Amino acid sequence: MTDHRRLGVDLFNEVWRLMQAREDDDRMLHAAHASRFHWGEAPECEPANLARGEWQVSRMYVVLGRAEPAIWHAQRCLRHCAEAGLRDWDLAYAYEARAHALAGDAEATAWKAKARAAGDEISDPEDREHFEEDYSTLS
Repeated sequence: MTDHRRLGVDLFNEVWRLMQAREDDDRMLHAAHASRFHWGEAPECEPANLARGEWQVSRMYVVLGRAEPAIWHAQRCLRHCAEAGLRDWDLAYAYEARAHALAGDAEATAWKAKARAAGDEISDPEDREHFEEDYSTLS
């Protein structure tokens, strides 16, 4: 495992911990961007890693209540999915409507419906169950 990949993974996990703990929002913000950066620099980086990194940055901005950057990174996530033909849970999460709901966009309902349809196509039962838990928290 290269240093960039290891840092990307470790920081990704740290961001999850910080999103749940809400103990240091500044650290969470910088760690999310650093994770995405290091994944992008890793020789073993795949398009799914880029999409997941953008998704996490978007989700982190939702947690911080910052709609504009959340939407921007959500769109980048969706673009990575489209360009690489990613489906399954990557696409379901790319359609997640949290950023649009935070912004009060009328299109949040349409994004949520796309997430629902893509979530129904998730092949792995554990991945589908995890998505269902997250989906149930969408407003």
